[in-house]
Amino acid sequence: MIPEKRDQEAGRLRRGSRGGRPPGFDKERYKKRNTVERAINKLKQFRAVATCYDKRAYVFLGTVTSAALLIWLRS
Repeated sequence: MIPEKRDQEAGRLRRGSRGGRPPGFDKERYKKRNTVERAINKLKQFRAVATCYDKRAYVFLGTVTSAALLIWLRS
């Protein structure tokens, strides 16, 4: 959820009922999304996780788990 520009919100209010969807932005939800995105980006630093060459789901899960463990141990 990206914050909306002030002029877009004002234009929507000016048009009234024809203005489309109501402006919505939840700061707490945005913070959580940012945390998840940063965690995924840290996992993607590991080549085995980023390329997904594993054929079996349980092998890939083990790869992701070991990458997460390394990230946790380094921090």
